Amino acid sequence: MSEKKKFALVTGGSRGIGKAICLQLARDTEYKILINYQSNESAAQETLNAIEKIGGSAELIQFNVGEAEEVQSKLDNWHEDNKEAIIEVIVNNAGITKDGMFMWMKPEDWNSVINTSLNGFFNVTNHLIQKLLVHKYGRIINMVSVSGLKGTPGQTNYSAAKGGIIAATKALAQEIAKRNITVNAVAPGFIRTDMTGELDEKELKKMIPLNRFGEAEEVAHLVSFLASRKASYITGEVININGGIYS
Repeated sequence: MSEKKKFALVTGGSRGIGKAICLQLARDTEYKILINYQSNESAAQETLNAIEKIGGSAELIQFNVGEAEEVQSKLDNWHEDNKEAIIEVIVNNAGITKDGMFMWMKPEDWNSVINTSLNGFFNVTNHLIQKLLVHKYGRIINMVSVSGLKGTPGQTNYSAAKGGIIAATKALAQEIAKRNITVNAVAPGFIRTDMTGELDEKELKKMIPLNRFGEAEEVAHLVSFLASRKASYITGEVININGGIYS
């Protein structure tokens, strides 16, 4: 039997932290990168071009992580076209925010955030896990947030979604450790991306012991380590990367 082609799937991989993770995995590992995006194809294509520029290899896969049937059909089609391939690393990065005070929060703002982050984790990971279990090796890395650990006012929906993934990470890690599959969560604090572009960095960094926002690349280095064989004995962990804001 020929050696399987090994892939790392990064959901929401077209911009921000997701893009940085795609690039870092391409630099540090032998994986071919599967860049998932929902609607911004040009940004995803830019990420792919950047990976090829540094000598890596990647392809695009479009689906909305929150739509279970779409996730299944797109991944099934991909496996059909790539019979010799295994997605060995799953980085559940896709997420959205719909911030607002809880008392005024609309059901759709609650549901869409929970659906993308929490159900998105389920839809993607649940569909791929069977193959990892048979393969007896894998890395599942869930991008969470300081909000999921300490809760952030104005982000009850986002905090609930990320808190849910943190608990799921710990439970799933125990279920599948015997198969050499690790499950960890990475919890960034304030990282300089489009998502934090509206925030008052000057004011907020006063709360951060390191007195600055983090860079997406710093988060990506941590994810790349967890995706490597060097991290074989780390599972069920939530690793904070937040400049000391919650330690």
